[in-house]
Amino acid sequence: MKRGNLLYAQSGGVTAVINATAGAVIEAARRRRIPVLAGRNGIVGVLREDLIDTGAESAAAIAALRHTPGGAFGSCRFKLGTFEANRAQYARLIEVLRAHEVRYFLYNGGNDSADTALKIAQAARALDYPLSVVGVPKTVDNDLAVTDCCPGFGSVAKYTAVSVLEASLDVASMAESSTKVFVMEVMGRHAGWIAAAAGLAGKGGDDPPHIILFPEVPFVEEAFLARVKATVERVGWCTVVVSEGVKMPDGRFVSETGGRDAFGHVQLGGVAPWIAQLIKDRLGLKYHWAQPDYLQRSARHLASRTDVAHAVAVGKAAVAYALAGRSGVMPAIVRTSDTPYRWKIEPIPLTKVANAEKKLPRSFIRRDGYGITERARRYLEPLIRGEDPPPSGKDGLPRYVRLRNVAVERVLPAYEPDA
Repeated sequence: MKRGNLLYAQSGGVTAVINATAGAVIEAARRRRIPVLAGRNGIVGVLREDLIDTGAESAAAIAALRHTPGGAFGSCRFKLGTFEANRAQYARLIEVLRAHEVRYFLYNGGNDSADTALKIAQAARALDYPLSVVGVPKTVDNDLAVTDCCPGFGSVAKYTAVSVLEASLDVASMAESSTKVFVMEVMGRHAGWIAAAAGLAGKGGDDPPHIILFPEVPFVEEAFLARVKATVERVGWCTVVVSEGVKMPDGRFVSETGGRDAFGHVQLGGVAPWIAQLIKDRLGLKYHWAQPDYLQRSARHLASRTDVAHAVAVGKAAVAYALAGRSGVMPAIVRTSDTPYRWKIEPIPLTKVANAEKKLPRSFIRRDGYGITERARRYLEPLIRGEDPPPSGKDGLPRYVRLRNVAVERVLPAYEPDA
């Protein structure tokens, strides 16, 4: 393949370590003297020909991406249609790539982003454009198929476990005369990986969290309330962790609001306040609830060192795969040992990842449905190990980087993609 430029873009909800992947991609390409462009706000920026010249950034700025949360180039939620029904859109995409001599395209995201990368690889072949397309894994939900875990998950898992541990100490202190129940909501639409990570806060027995509500286990109101009541009577207080995607026995989301996002997914509201109010109305117990929301996925100050290492490794591997002419693949994390924890990176076809969803195995959920098993603990614990704190300034705040994001000159007519 003729050497050209590499285009990198970020997609979907960002994580505490997605920029570590971005920095690894740019540094690996620079070592090979391959210029790197970035799509501003993901594939939407590519279609608009709104590209960024990463060559305008210093080596120090790119290195600082390793410890900076958010998405340095902007992200998006935008789903490409089929090639057959949206041929003009794909033609525009290839036109932009051709105009800027892009021969390598790396798309950093989750399930829907893997689908986008696969469609672009297929469209490039159909339109006879030489292009290596590599999907780069990222998602706090940890629900990408095949890969052992997903960059971004280890850090949100660590944040969740630490937050549950610390908040529970607070509740225990006040339970005699104040709060009896604390409810914390975590992300996870269909897969309870983040909820399961909360279980690392305790070692069993009456350690918190006392109850975990998973999307994989139907929510039975009477059984749940009985468990809360029994826990408060025995322990004096109760910590509940609930996944945003917890469902009723009939399959409806507990917190469904009726709206839909850009990918067509049902928009979920706050399940924590609903659960907390149910406890108040039915049991008369005083409560507090929390919904970390963006806090859990942006908490770079508490990132897992293992997670950062994963994020860097998939970025380096993605560049190597692209420059070797591989297309339609994704670097996957393969676990080779639990104790000691060992892993490696291997390429897998995007056809095995796109639109597939990895649920929490039933063997990871306790028989009563309210906690995690030892098998889950063996899987989860290595992913939250180690610290990789960002450098701090004299003001006591982390020193995060903001890139200049210098725009590449447009050469094509303006274009606005359909939502």
